[in-house]
Amino acid sequence: MYIGQHFRDGFITMDSARGDNNGNYTFSGRRKWDTGIYALYGKEGKKSLLDFTIDGSQKFTIRLSPSNEVADPQKDIVGSPANQIMFSFLKREDQAKKQAREIDKKKKSGDAKVKDEAEKEMELLSKDMINFEDSIFKANSKYRFFQLAKMFNGPEVPDEVEDKALYYRTHFWDGIDLTDHSLIYTPDLFNKMNYYFFGVLYHMESDTVCRYADMLFKKIENDSVMMRYFMDFIMPKYYRSTKNIGWDATWCYLVRKYYLTGKCPWATQAELTNKRQSVEFLEQSLIGAMGQELYMADTNQSPDPKDWISSHRFPQKYVILWFWDPDCHHCQEQTATLKALYDSLSAAGNKIFEVYAIGYESDVAKWKKYVREHQLPFVNVGGSNVNIDYQVAYNVHGAPTMIILNEERRIIMNKVLATKDILPFLERYEQRRAH
Repeated sequence: MYIGQHFRDGFITMDSARGDNNGNYTFSGRRKWDTGIYALYGKEGKKSLLDFTIDGSQKFTIRLSPSNEVADPQKDIVGSPANQIMFSFLKREDQAKKQAREIDKKKKSGDAKVKDEAEKEMELLSKDMINFEDSIFKANSKYRFFQLAKMFNGPEVPDEVEDKALYYRTHFWDGIDLTDHSLIYTPDLFNKMNYYFFGVLYHMESDTVCRYADMLFKKIENDSVMMRYFMDFIMPKYYRSTKNIGWDATWCYLVRKYYLTGKCPWATQAELTNKRQSVEFLEQSLIGAMGQELYMADTNQSPDPKDWISSHRFPQKYVILWFWDPDCHHCQEQTATLKALYDSLSAAGNKIFEVYAIGYESDVAKWKKYVREHQLPFVNVGGSNVNIDYQVAYNVHGAPTMIILNEERRIIMNKVLATKDILPFLERYEQRRAH
């Protein structure tokens, strides 16, 4: 077994011990342990069996049940009042959550009287837990666990606030002392960071994510330890995300705003050069960028550029650049559903977009055969007869890839949308433009 400090979504191992025949593990290192939250885990180190605190006494015993739980904190913990109180608190919290789940089941009942009783039960439970938490937090404010629990408990949204979601996002980091570097060795800071960027801000547009990121980083931009803690975790998730709209723009913004202005001093010159080149490359295909005009040969494969077809010169308001490969099963499925939508709109006289379908890195003979046999009604282009490298121009790394251009032929979508989502997306886009 191992004892370690939390660090982001993993652990830094601090000590180890072998169990005896009775299942006892004795950690007897001679070092003095810092006050804080620690984890007990097995050799995989992916998940802690138990989080505990070292606060005050450096010599104590914790006994676990077969299910790796502290069944009775007063009996199973000896020599550590901090752990006794912490586990008693957590046990009470778990009991309250179970009660709340049972009450929720009653609230879903069709019986009005039962639902009314459930509402009263939930109100009583809520008041009871508020009083319990207030009391235990005040009585044990000297212990690190309760200091952290209080610090990371918020933010509380006042009842009189109209836009509660906006208030919550804006005040998310209130009350947290980000100058305290010991926070990076707690699960609390990691959980809050992860939830903020990939929970609270998950569906926000890139401009909004960047604005709230700036609000946070302004608090720590002169603290390279905290900046690195956040940046090393969030940046890889934003980089070239294949599913999330606008995440590439967020990555580019953060690189330019923080890495390329010297606010990430741990970054090597080679890393900065790589990031600068990546930004310059990605910015060509970000949402809002002007789509580069392609000229490609159709299935006739004429070598004369005068016969090639432009990706921009169509009467339709929108153009879908569809990069696909006839050897790709997923491409075949998506192309079939896109054809069905295209045919239905054409039949209704409401074809608001043209599909410029590029046979991506495929055998030309096989591509032409597939287009012919499946009667694909798109503007079908492919082969090596093309004016520019479309993989570079549109950051295409595989098939299928979808790029949607508006009437100005600017990029408004650079991720693959399911066919059923294309029209709703265009409707929302037009609604936003109207405002």
